[in-house]
Amino acid sequence: MGLRIGWFSTGRDKAARELLQIVVENLSKGVIQGEISFVFCNREKGEFLESDRFIEYVESLGLPLLPFSSKRFFPSQKERDLERWRTLYHQEVQKRIQSYSVDLIVLAGYMLIISPSFCTSFRIVNLHPAAPGGPQGTWQEVIWSLIRKRAKESGVMIHLVTKDLDRGPPLTFVTFPIVGGRFTPLWEDLETKLKDHSLDELIQREGEKNPLFRAIRIEGVKRELPLLVMTLKALAEDKVRIEDGKILNEKGEESSGICLNQEVEQYLQKGIERGDELSI
Repeated sequence: MGLRIGWFSTGRDKAARELLQIVVENLSKGVIQGEISFVFCNREKGEFLESDRFIEYVESLGLPLLPFSSKRFFPSQKERDLERWRTLYHQEVQKRIQSYSVDLIVLAGYMLIISPSFCTSFRIVNLHPAAPGGPQGTWQEVIWSLIRKRAKESGVMIHLVTKDLDRGPPLTFVTFPIVGGRFTPLWEDLETKLKDHSLDELIQREGEKNPLFRAIRIEGVKRELPLLVMTLKALAEDKVRIEDGKILNEKGEESSGICLNQEVEQYLQKGIERGDELSI
């Protein structure tokens, strides 16, 4: 039967569809031994254009789809007590997925923080757009944090979801430089702009259209796809295991995370040679 996967996504952008697409393709090819048991989305049709596209894509695949709007779920409770709301919402989510058998839940562009009780009920991994020990938060928050700190590298990791936000032990990760090469003129352009504006002002003025921000995002997204496939393949083959909140390698030894820089870069290079579209 292989690895039975429950897929969670907010479906907020094109990258959310691409992540699901590449996993579905590799499942159908037998690269990953397993199946997607269901897709859960915390948005329903009519809430947002991109999530509508995500929902329609899932429907086109014929996968069991479980949409449940977090926006419409007791908004007054959310304003009064966010932690309590988070617990109540994920209790309802758990009721909706309990009839499905899964070995693993994958958070791939799921924009809600999971409640502590939900964390302990399932094995859950998250795709996080930073290297181990890197910035926490959404991919936008991560990139601006890197820029603010004048970081020299970024990364992507798949980590176990725990009560500590974005701090669960990593299963796998990649890192990549964000200085030198094509990044040099982008950093120089940023420093020129900062002579007349603060970074916070630039964030308000340019947002995700900032060239440096955009370049960092592109480099991260194109590594997310192969990293996720390679990680799920390793899990299906027991080369990486999750036991009692710990990450183990194929020898049963505790692991601090497998660096897949070489494998991912080789994948990307082959894609370039084939002329594949690798950027967002």
